[in-house]
Amino acid sequence: MPHRPSPDEVRAYYAAQPAPLVAATGIVLDTRGRVLVLTTSYKADLELPGGTVEATETPEEGLARELAEELDLRLPVGRLLAVDSRPPGPLGRSLVVHVHLVGPLSPQEAAAISFPDGEITEARWLRPDEACAVLPARVAPRLRAALAALHTGSFAHLVDGVPHPGSPAGLDPARRSALEHAGVLDAASHRANRPKAVTAASVVFTAADGRILLVQPAYGRTDRWHLPGGGIDSDLGETPRAAARREVHEELGLDLAPGRLLAVNWSHKPGRPARIRFLYDGGVLDAAALARIRLDRTELLQWRTVAPEELPALVKPALRRQITACLTVRATGGGPVELHAGRG
Repeated sequence: MPHRPSPDEVRAYYAAQPAPLVAATGIVLDTRGRVLVLTTSYKADLELPGGTVEATETPEEGLARELAEELDLRLPVGRLLAVDSRPPGPLGRSLVVHVHLVGPLSPQEAAAISFPDGEITEARWLRPDEACAVLPARVAPRLRAALAALHTGSFAHLVDGVPHPGSPAGLDPARRSALEHAGVLDAASHRANRPKAVTAASVVFTAADGRILLVQPAYGRTDRWHLPGGGIDSDLGETPRAAARREVHEELGLDLAPGRLLAVNWSHKPGRPARIRFLYDGGVLDAAALARIRLDRTELLQWRTVAPEELPALVKPALRRQITACLTVRATGGGPVELHAGRG
């Protein structure tokens, strides 16, 4: 009868196996988007916060411990941005580095940083480009790839600091294009590193006097008003029109089928996903319909109707241009129109 190993024998077996060192690094940001870079007492190179994961810790637990020990920061460790696998170095062990987002720190949290264990001698807040310029060659690529993952809502897979061909983030667009044209990417890798877009659907409602219905969000910049609407659950197969109806029902308590498509708006900021908005005609809401509005207080603070000339003080310029274009299409019976940042 074969010998069945005891739990102690199993633990001893795995403890004796060669394994990589595991480290956890924090991309600690402040509210201005600056990166925390450290000077240590034990090496010449600058560093990012973090260190080796110990004993039975998870990477998240190890990073939280390092932040507390080195910087007296007791903050939740955020989402995983990147993993870098490095071959054996001077210590003869391979290394796997987990890179997590921490923050952004409020001004009060940033001011409270101290160096209780003496391993850190200075902490500086640098712009991302400044940080990448001064960090050593083994660390800077992780920061660049992690920030790319942060800005695109994705994840970076690195091998010795270089984004893997199938990495969803961090891969240089020129290299991605070359790999695609060479036909060396498998289908999954091709899907992973293709540029992504964020999609939303909004509805343009007006009152009987021609005033436009706007809503004030309960999150983000509450001084910026929006059209009713929100993100499209495309991962669930939701269509833009269905999303517009669902969002209006959730936000305003009105179950109304959207009218015709007035415009599609495309906008883009470098290093971030493109944003595509479908704008539908909600028609005219009479006094009875407006009285039926019931806000979802977890998402919206209030609603109001505004005259077109009031829009510049309440909404972002790009959204104001989209609303103006939609009103024109609705008045003339044309469209739908194709917009780029609200411009035709």
